[in-house]
Amino acid sequence: MNQGPLAGIRIIEVGHMLAGPYCGMLLADLGAEVIKVEAGDGDISRETGGQWIGPHNVYFASLNRNKKSVKLDLTDEVGLKQFHELARSARGLITNLRPSAIRKLGLTYDALQLVNDRIVCVALTGFGLTGPYSELPAYDYIIQAMAGVMMLTGEPDSPPVRAGYSVVDNTGGMMAAIGMMAKLIEGKGGQVDVALYDTLLSQLNYLGGLYLNSGQIPERQPSGGHSFFVPAQIFKTSDGYVAIFITHDVFWKKFAAEVGRSDWLQDERFATMTARSRNREVVVAEIQHELAKRTSNEWLSRLQKCGIVIAAVGTLADALGSDQTAVRRMVVEIPTGDGLLRLIGNPIKLEGYEGTYALPPLLDEHHHIMGASNE
Repeated sequence: MNQGPLAGIRIIEVGHMLAGPYCGMLLADLGAEVIKVEAGDGDISRETGGQWIGPHNVYFASLNRNKKSVKLDLTDEVGLKQFHELARSARGLITNLRPSAIRKLGLTYDALQLVNDRIVCVALTGFGLTGPYSELPAYDYIIQAMAGVMMLTGEPDSPPVRAGYSVVDNTGGMMAAIGMMAKLIEGKGGQVDVALYDTLLSQLNYLGGLYLNSGQIPERQPSGGHSFFVPAQIFKTSDGYVAIFITHDVFWKKFAAEVGRSDWLQDERFATMTARSRNREVVVAEIQHELAKRTSNEWLSRLQKCGIVIAAVGTLADALGSDQTAVRRMVVEIPTGDGLLRLIGNPIKLEGYEGTYALPPLLDEHHHIMGASNE
């Protein structure tokens, strides 16, 4: 059986909660042997959320399947010696502690290269290993606030709003995985420095470019409207909401015809993408008036046939129960002695590799591997 493209590669994870563990899980899903090093009572996410399937906490499981767990005290001489035994056979280390803790525990490449000069050490921190903010505590909420994302989110006359999920931690984990893979492909050890703050800023690409080159600060638009394109936002229907995204004038013409408003094509305020952007308020009001006349499903049926980008605004339950999710195998089930543990699957599909999903490790479940080499 194909064990995955990363089979035979040992990765150590010294992390907690979300960003670091998500990075480790992505690599483990692709076949890497990811060994989670925990201290004390283990990763605090083992007790988060209060939902369990037998001994498995659901929050912890959603970020730590396919891994192994060993319990080590890295502040203790014996524990540090055992950690170095693991590091000798590892190709990578992921950690998402504060920079001072990373250095104090010897989790940098500078500290570990004498043990293994081929190891890739990924430090996934809030603000990076260097810089004036490097030692500030950082959570997803804080980074969204500081990078300007909260101020970009929500209705114009409402308070700033956070994204509805941990966007910073998750994308930070992905960036860390990319950094790890880049060094592994290079074939050399070294330090990888990934900051959650940098990660979120990088995703403000075109908005950042707008400000840096014109001084224009992007403003929040009603109903989640796009900064450049009109119509590209949420509209109310007679029984719910739909999201519509129209860029090219070709699609605008099809939209206007299907809605029964061919007069929009002769109105200079509506006729072109540039004009619609300049006359956003009146354009959106007219579209809203028409869309409110029919149900979401009616508009989906009519507009999708024309190639218009439209979707009903649904719930997480709607998404997880959809045929699309089922066909893409994005809900996976792992048997336990206490029933099925159901989790979100890995989004990466590789030809010739059918990913497998193992239970998350119990604390120190794999202590027997200490000292064993993976090479």
